Parts: sequence; structure tokens; C-alpha cells
Amino acid sequence: MEDKYALITTLVAAIVLAFMLGFVAQRLRLSPIVGYLLAGVAVGPYSPGFTADVELALQLSEIGVILLMFGVGLKISIDDIWSVRWVAAPGSVFHTLLSAGLGCVVGLVLGLPFLESAILGASVSVASTIVFLRALEDRKLLKTEAGRIGVSWLLIEDLLIVLSIVVLPALVWSLSAEDANVSPWRIAGALGITMAKIVGFIALIMVVGARVFPWLIIQIAHTKSRELLSLGTLALALGVAWAAYYWFDASFALGAFLGGLALNGSKFSHKVAEDSLPLRDTFAVLFFVAVGMLFDPGVLLRHPLMVATIVSVVILGKAGLAYLLMRAMNQPPHASVILALGLAQIGEFSFVLAGLGMQLGVMSAETNNLILAAALISIALNPFLLRLAPEPPLVRAPPQPAPGESVA
Repeated sequence: MEDKYALITTLVAAIVLAFMLGFVAQRLRLSPIVGYLLAGVAVGPYSPGFTADVELALQLSEIGVILLMFGVGLKISIDDIWSVRWVAAPGSVFHTLLSAGLGCVVGLVLGLPFLESAILGASVSVASTIVFLRALEDRKLLKTEAGRIGVSWLLIEDLLIVLSIVVLPALVWSLSAEDANVSPWRIAGALGITMAKIVGFIALIMVVGARVFPWLIIQIAHTKSRELLSLGTLALALGVAWAAYYWFDASFALGAFLGGLALNGSKFSHKVAEDSLPLRDTFAVLFFVAVGMLFDPGVLLRHPLMVATIVSVVILGKAGLAYLLMRAMNQPPHASVILALGLAQIGEFSFVLAGLGMQLGVMSAETNNLILAAALISIALNPFLLRLAPEPPLVRAPPQPAPGESVA
């Protein structure tokens, strides 16, 4: 009976408890995210009482990431992204590599094997898309220079992590004694094929999708059916995300973002964004609940020093590197601080990498718990950190001449 209604019971437990604890957190002047995370811990397998289905919760939370990225694509234009390419592209690549290296060194210092340390470093190098974008929207910074850089930065970061997920199995096989036939050329070939697929998918969406998707939404809107328009929007977001993952080896998030980007600027793009907002908010909450469900609180008692060290890398190390890179590229201090603090957390792709490491037998369950602990703590602290960021400077209008006064 429990298995038969696993989806319903998981949804009910997650949403009801998230609402209750999120409301309490809000009344205590804390971020509601803290309440959502605690709701996940309460219904997770490491707490007494009812245990929700973790796998179902993770899949539901993935829908939240898809809808959020689809909504971002509707708001951010190609011109916005292209205008910051010389900052976001090199900054994201260097930040990911430096953060991964720092995490790897910390893993070695903590006594982990090299490959496990490398996976730890890669896991802490990537920030949660849903956390950062939600923070930007809450502070109305999505359309600012810092917001455009942040969105582009995260997209490039996601591409790098997708490549890491592809190359990790080949790397493990090449280092194992049982399979010595995997050469660097085979690893490079796997990367090349994945990159070609992703580039092909981006080209397909930007050339074909940019023409077909707006036309399709207009045809649906002409039916004057609100239900069909909402359903068509959801089908488009989920369908493109699934196609990106299944046929092109890209992430759900990238596919959804490109789908929204193809609709950007169309006649009904604002209506589409407005209709999808309730679903985006609901499933975004499920993402935080799923993070809490994965967390084993006992790791805080077993390895407090290791948890504190990894959290320091995530918050202090990543924020410091991001700030220095932004300033080295002559970016203003306020934008540098906002981006640095926004990246001082880890999320969804960290769990994917760590889970893949466990499947391949090169990461222990305890190291996975350390990553989850760092994720939960950094996500909970991130809204408080962003409150320290300065407000963007006001742009003052030029003084107007008095009536009859010459402008020259």
C-alpha cells in the first residue's frame, strides 16, 4: 500500500512540512529555505518516524530545476548573455578549475585517496543553479550586470560538470588494474563526442526552435484556452529538457534554459512566464526538501572538523576566488561581491558527481555525507551571506537645464 501511493505520500509530506517549517523560519526572520531543508531532514531516512521516497523526491526536485531554468531563459535574452561573454566564460572556467583544485588538495590533506579527493574537489566547485537564481530574483538583480554575468557563469559551469560526468567513468577505468585498455585518446574521444552533441543541440534550438516554439505558442494562444496554454508551456519546458538529456547528453537544466531562450521576446513570453510561476515555486521548494532528505545529521558528530573544513572551502575559498577573478577582469566591486557570495554554495550537480563516484566504487558513503553536509550548510547560509552584498550604485540622471537656459 505504501509503495502504491509513494508519490502522493512523498508530495504531501514534503509540501505540508515545508510550508509549516518555512512559515516558522520566516516568522523567526530566517530564510524560508532553512525551513525547507529541515523539512527534508525530518522526512529523510536518517530521522525517526515517516520516511519519504528519496528517489521520487530527487526526480521531483529535478523538475523544479527544469522549470526554473526555463523561466530564466524567458527573462534573459541572448544579447544579455553575449554582452558578458568575455567575463563569464574565462571567469567560470578558471573558477571551476581553481575551486576543484583547492577541494582536491583539502581532500588529500584529510587523508582521502587521490581519485576520491578529485571527485570531492569537482563536487565543491559547482554552485547550485536554483539557489543562486532564486537569490537574484529575490533581490531583483536578474537583469543587472551581476545577474547577467551570474547566469552565463553558471551555464558554462554546468557544461563543464556535464563533461566531468562523461569523462569520470573512463578515467576510473583507465586507472583501474582490471582495464588497462582505456587510453587518453578514448577519453578525449568521449569528450569530443559529448561536446559535438551539445553544440549541435544548441544550434538546433537557436536556429529551428527560435522559429518553431514562438509559432507553436501563438497557435495555442489563439485557442483562447488558459489550460492549453499552461499545459503547452509545461510540455515545451519538460520536452526540450528531456530531449537535451536523452539524445544530446546535455543536462536537463541546459535544455530547459535554451527552450525558454528560444521563446524570449515572443508575443506571449510574459504570459508564459507568469503562468509557469506557481509551478516553478512549488517544485523549487521540493528541491530543497530533497537536499535535506539526503543529509545524515550524524556526520556532524562523527567528523565535525572535516565538515567545517569543506564548508570553509565552499564559502571562503570559492567566494574569495570568484571575487579575485572578477576584480582581475576589472569588474566593479558590488558586482564582484554579489557573484562571489552567490557562488559560495554547492548543490544539485554536486550530488550527481558524488553519487556517480559511489556507483563507480571510488567514493565512500561517508565522503558523500560530508559533501551533503557542506551543501546543506552552505545553502542555508547563502541567503544571509547575500544580505551582506552592497546595493548596485544608483545611476543618476544628468541635470536638466532650466527653462530658457542653453544646454551648451
